[in-house]
Amino acid sequence: MKKFLLLTLLIILIPLFIVGLNNSSEIINKIRYGIYNNKVIRVKKNSSGEIINVPVEEYVVGVVAAEMPASFSDEALKAQAVASRTYALNRAYLNKNDYDVTDGTQNQVYISYDDMKEKWKDNYDSNLKKVKNAVLSTKGEVVLYDNKLIDALFFSTSNGYTENSGDVFSSSKPYLVSVQSIWDKTESPVFSTTSEVSRSEFLFNLGLENTNDIIISDVKKTNTGRIISLSINGKNFDSNKIKTIFNLKSTSFEIKVLNQTVVFNVNGYGHGVGMSQYGANGMAKEGYDYKTILTYYYKNCEIKKIN
Repeated sequence: MKKFLLLTLLIILIPLFIVGLNNSSEIINKIRYGIYNNKVIRVKKNSSGEIINVPVEEYVVGVVAAEMPASFSDEALKAQAVASRTYALNRAYLNKNDYDVTDGTQNQVYISYDDMKEKWKDNYDSNLKKVKNAVLSTKGEVVLYDNKLIDALFFSTSNGYTENSGDVFSSSKPYLVSVQSIWDKTESPVFSTTSEVSRSEFLFNLGLENTNDIIISDVKKTNTGRIISLSINGKNFDSNKIKTIFNLKSTSFEIKVLNQTVVFNVNGYGHGVGMSQYGANGMAKEGYDYKTILTYYYKNCEIKKIN
């Protein structure tokens, strides 16, 4: 048994010495993440609870088709493909459940070919070809930080800046830090949105006494202007609770009380951490390639091929 273990160790280590230090990380990644070409992502379908095994690259096609408009530039679609592949493989590596990801927004949305036909209708063939080309041209490529797969978070639209992960989630990651994203304002149709409710509905939904006075105070924000928490009529609220109750697109909002109406002016769409999809498309339109886009939004990272 000891001889067998020694032989196995030599089989793994000898190539490291042969190819040299520069390529050792690639071999380590293959060992760490399994035989990539045979890798499947275990997807739990929210509608039925069924768990399906989907080959990695086919899974990435389904995610890019669901998560990014096929009308986006090729380089933006490629960036999305690499981010989605990285996200899925990282979940597959870390998860101890009987599935790796769900097919909904808890992770990243995945749709089948039948869903794509329903979504794209007459544009199915051309859109699928475009998405598949983006996935195939980046096959096996992932985003690494310190030679490890990153948590490749992404979202629709920033408020002009992405967020530090520690300001939005419980943990802070060194590659998920705030960067300016100037393209969103002109690229995204949901950069600025407005929502309004009646004064009485606003107070009722927050569990507050119906009154003519609405006093907003103690507003705490991140450096980029997203609200962390605030007080309404003396009661403290987390911004995500406000966002959920009133179905706002982000926590970058301003509340205005106008007579009997409460108006929310909102900037951006999504949690704001990682890659802005509309920002990525704006960069692509300006001639940036997908690797530049990815390393702009995921700081101090590198793109490597692991297949």
